[in-house]
Amino acid sequence: MEKLGLAARAKGSSAAEIEQVAVSSAAVLSSGSAPPAQTPPILPADAGTQSPAPSAASDSKSGFTSRIILTTYPNQIGINPLPMEWGAADPLQRGPVTVSRAPSTIRRRNAIGAHGGSYSIYYALALASKELDPDHKPDFTNTEPAADIGPFPQWADKKKIVSMDPLGHLVPWTFKDIIQKENVDLRPTIAITKAHMKLPELEESVRSGRLVPDGKVCLNSSGELNVTKVAVEPVWYLPGVAERFGIDEGTLRRSLFEHTGGMYPELITRSDIKVFLPPIGGLTVYCFGDPAKMSAPESKLALRIHDECNGSDVFGSDICTCRPYLIFGIEEAVKEAQNGGSGVVIYFRKEGRALGEVTKYLVYNARKRGEDRASDYFKRTENIAGVKDMRFQALMPDILHWLGITKIDRMLSMSNMKHDAIVGQGIPILERVELPESWIPADSRVEIDAKITAGYFTAGHRMTAEELEAVQGRTWEE
Repeated sequence: MEKLGLAARAKGSSAAEIEQVAVSSAAVLSSGSAPPAQTPPILPADAGTQSPAPSAASDSKSGFTSRIILTTYPNQIGINPLPMEWGAADPLQRGPVTVSRAPSTIRRRNAIGAHGGSYSIYYALALASKELDPDHKPDFTNTEPAADIGPFPQWADKKKIVSMDPLGHLVPWTFKDIIQKENVDLRPTIAITKAHMKLPELEESVRSGRLVPDGKVCLNSSGELNVTKVAVEPVWYLPGVAERFGIDEGTLRRSLFEHTGGMYPELITRSDIKVFLPPIGGLTVYCFGDPAKMSAPESKLALRIHDECNGSDVFGSDICTCRPYLIFGIEEAVKEAQNGGSGVVIYFRKEGRALGEVTKYLVYNARKRGEDRASDYFKRTENIAGVKDMRFQALMPDILHWLGITKIDRMLSMSNMKHDAIVGQGIPILERVELPESWIPADSRVEIDAKITAGYFTAGHRMTAEELEAVQGRTWEE
């Protein structure tokens, strides 16, 4: 069997302590094949240098296992994953997502990756710098969800929810016996709380009469809002994610492994493990009004799906319509809740169309050093990133299924991609609401007109290619 891995040993370890790692391309998946390796294996001798060994390798307080475990295998001696039956209606039959590499838990893991999404690296730094005790066990006293969500039939449909754990908010209580009796480290991936929201535009909304304080949803003349918030970390069921994208599971696993620098070898060696916690951002749900009405068929629902844009959402950049549409969405959601329905805004961490802020700023430079015409809007991004958009809305509707949403009365979005993804998951959209002209900053006309021409919803005029040529943003000097 060809070995694509390597043997790793901490400084001072004996030969018996070496963790031999063998990864076979033939054992990638028992069903669905990954592409064969294109490069020969790289062994330690090939590198010409030796990696520094951790000084605390033998320290029980280091948070490390006694040997460097690069990967594990199905049916390996001592490996005994907790059962995981994704889509099972009974939580105990479904089983908890178990991903910790704590010494007490590593042999029971039934998931790949780490808790915390993009913050998992900071957890590792906290352990390495001894700011965090590796033996710390969370005390979940009084952390129960501040609102009841579900359960809904969608939670037991493994085709409807593939990118989050439907039981993620119930872990410390549903699986209490496993945590206490079997000493397994389990963590929530969802948290539900309540808060007040204050935004300067909302005070202006009250002054102008667009919002009317009712003491329940809009609390006072400053536009302070009552809100239920849900934070969600991503948990992927790999067969379901692959199906959403129309690819086989082996290709998905291989791509995730290769293009995260080989960070997760168990994507290749553990075809029996179907759950992956990716190191990416999650989402936050902001619910206005009674959370129970989100899923009530008789209640009207106004919904805004919003993808992160730090420059506009937080710092007020006027090169795009992101913050205006976010504020408009919040206003309309509040009005719906005040009318007896439900208003929901869902905020996804997908900065710069999931291309990242560095790429976004490079695109801004290319636009502003050029003529910044709407006709070239997408071309500028493609020239740098090779693609227009990497938000991949195919996974986005999962949160709607988790919330029990079965129809959307007013969709506060013009995006054709979001619309098609939601409708494609069997959730009808009864009305699409575009951003009013008065809310569109002058310099964002390039963005919004280009998007409308490319397929965004509008009840108004859709520009021709010639008309787009005439839409131009301001220069840096203006």
